[in-house]
Amino acid sequence: MGDPRWLDDAEFRAWLGYRRMRLLLDARVSRDLLRDSGLSAPDYDVLSSLSSTEGHRWRLTKLAERMLWSKSRLSRHISRMEQRGLVTREECETDGRGAVIVLTEQGLRAIEAAAPDHVESVRRHFIGLLTPEQIEVMGSVAETVLTHLAEEDG
Repeated sequence: MGDPRWLDDAEFRAWLGYRRMRLLLDARVSRDLLRDSGLSAPDYDVLSSLSSTEGHRWRLTKLAERMLWSKSRLSRHISRMEQRGLVTREECETDGRGAVIVLTEQGLRAIEAAAPDHVESVRRHFIGLLTPEQIEVMGSVAETVLTHLAEEDG
C-alpha cells in the first residue's frame, strides 16, 4: 500500500463539515420529533417505512436491512413499539421462522400526526437554509455516494 492520499484543505473542510452537520442535524431533528410527537427517530423510520408499503407490512429482515440495524436490535425495538400499540408482529406465511411487522391503526395515526411537524423541522433546519441550486447539488452528491456504496455492496 502506498502513501496515504491526505485530504487537501478544501476536501478536509467538506468532510469535517459534512460529519459535523450530519451529527448536529440528526440530533436537532430527532429532538424536535420527540418533543412534537413522542416518537424517536427509529420509531419514525419504522412507521414511515411501513406506511409507505402495500398493506402496511414489511418483513423484519428487510426492514432491518433498510435501517442498517441487526435483526435482533430491530426485534427488540419492535417489541417496545408493540407495547405502545404502534405495530404488531405476525408470522411470515412463506417462512415460519420469519416475522412480518404490521402497522396498526394507532401507528398509522401516530405517523400521520407526526409527519407535518417532522417535515417542518427538516425544512427549518436544512431545506429552508439552502438555495434551489444547493438542494440540487446535495441531491446529486447523495445519489453519487449512494450509488457507489450500493455497487460496492453488490
